[in-house]
Amino acid sequence: MADKKATKNSNAKNLSSEQIIAGFNQLRQEQRALVSKIAELESDQNEHRLVLETLKEVDGERKCFRLVGGVLVERTVKDVIPALTHNKEQIEKLTENLTKQMEMKGREINEYREKHNLRVRGEQPSEQPTSQATDSTASSGVLVSKDT
Repeated sequence: MADKKATKNSNAKNLSSEQIIAGFNQLRQEQRALVSKIAELESDQNEHRLVLETLKEVDGERKCFRLVGGVLVERTVKDVIPALTHNKEQIEKLTENLTKQMEMKGREINEYREKHNLRVRGEQPSEQPTSQATDSTASSGVLVSKDT
């Protein structure tokens, strides 16, 4: 039983540094994709809000055009407002869901960094206070990393 645990731990340690870095970069790329999608959805949500604000002041019987699946469809304002409201609500829910996924991905990245003892370039080690690190590098002009 102890041999199985030792084998499992050694497999995790046998990953090459390139594999570890590739895994970290993959996690960061996934997080960036989530952030990008969230920004896109927030932009769509803002556009829906602006259109709804504009249409509130317009007569409900006035004709308007809406793009549905790449086809421009003629409707009345009173028909379009509920559909836009529903779409805006769906976008809000999706944005909230993606935000939660992004936060979970951030935690996953932090756990991965701690597990493999990774530091991003220019980042101070968490054990060392910032003022102490600044003082030591300023006086000697040499940056030395401490391996544990």
